[in-house]
Amino acid sequence: MEWTGRSGAWPAWPIRFFVVALFVPWLFDLNGLIISPYRLVLLAMVLPCLFRWLNGAAGRFRVADFCLLFYCLWAAISMAVRDGVGSAVEGGGILFVETMGAHLLARCFVRSARDYYNVALLFFRCILLLMPFAVFEALTGNNILLEASRALVTTHYAVPDTRWGLTRVQSVLEHPILFGVVVGSALAPAHLVLGYGQGIVKRYFRSSVVALTAFLSMSSGPLTALFVQIVLLTWNGMLASVKERWKLFWAAMFAGYTLVAIASNQSVFQFAITYFSFSPTNAYFRVLIWNHGSASALNHPVFGTGMEDWERPAWMPPSIDMFWLYHAIVYGIPAAVAMLAAFLSVFLAVSLRPAAADPKLMAYRLAYLASMASLFCVGWTVHFWNATFVLFLFTLGGGVWLLEAEEPAMRERGPRPVRGRITRSPRPVTENRRARPTNGPASS
Repeated sequence: MEWTGRSGAWPAWPIRFFVVALFVPWLFDLNGLIISPYRLVLLAMVLPCLFRWLNGAAGRFRVADFCLLFYCLWAAISMAVRDGVGSAVEGGGILFVETMGAHLLARCFVRSARDYYNVALLFFRCILLLMPFAVFEALTGNNILLEASRALVTTHYAVPDTRWGLTRVQSVLEHPILFGVVVGSALAPAHLVLGYGQGIVKRYFRSSVVALTAFLSMSSGPLTALFVQIVLLTWNGMLASVKERWKLFWAAMFAGYTLVAIASNQSVFQFAITYFSFSPTNAYFRVLIWNHGSASALNHPVFGTGMEDWERPAWMPPSIDMFWLYHAIVYGIPAAVAMLAAFLSVFLAVSLRPAAADPKLMAYRLAYLASMASLFCVGWTVHFWNATFVLFLFTLGGGVWLLEAEEPAMRERGPRPVRGRITRSPRPVTENRRARPTNGPASS
């Protein structure tokens, strides 16, 4: 890769507005429609990005693009069937803006290693700015940023809660869990992208800032995200000289899965939920959500039931703390399959791409895969909504450039020949070519 990251770099203007807007907790009521700053950015950019995508400015069309388009369409149909066309227009419209707007914004403006570095740097700067306020909130219980915003405009509700004698940090997002997930997903990019080529002090300083700020949410979901990324980064670092290290990793994962399935009296899912939750109560409710939610999705497989009416005991709240199950319950199994297929189509394509000779490209690829793997795992215990939802889709689209990245050696070889056509360089014609004897050694 010819470009080397430098401090002071900035992404394109639409990306700057979007990333900063994710951390602005202002809410505006437009005739019953709640508009947040990031929604304003996506409303302004969704159509321009759609046109750029159609014109090829975002590179090749990808399976994920069409999966997400189908997801939006199916969700709108589901709303229309259950609640009428009016609900589908309003709810489906904002879902399209958030889903395709965030995804295509990344597809159009994160097109290279430079763009990816700049986005990671801006995101880290936002986290670094929030960290002292997060520490103060954890120690005192005072959410300065949310209280200051509330004095000016409508904001999110405060969700006060304590654990281990500290306040769970909500900061500028709707819930401590969401704050932790959003911040925690940046660990691998901070370590491998911003830290590439840096000294050990700078690299681990950035990683520590992200890890500490995410930890202050004191939620099992964000801690799971941090754990997944730390495991992947540690494995890669310890076995850097082993070419088949990722095959060994999946073999170890399969062995662990088999061991739990055989030795435990719980399913693997229940085992993971139980031992990665802060309290038995949280684990118990997540198991109930899985059991009753999956049954509800199977009973209403086509169009789902909506958020409020999914089948569960009367005493259970309607919240669905499981992103990957949520879509099946609310919009039907086709919507859930489309969302999962969008994720897997990018994640697997990036992970299965042949190893590159360029170490920087490999570091960027691992950073993206580790971040997405953490979000995938957290999605089984947490639902992504509002800023977290659009960040997930933005992050998904922000890694597609890795499928098109070329190494310097490939660029030096020039364009590839057209398939099926044999091209030969013309033979040089010399004056004595005809006089050269046909047999015997050529004259010197």
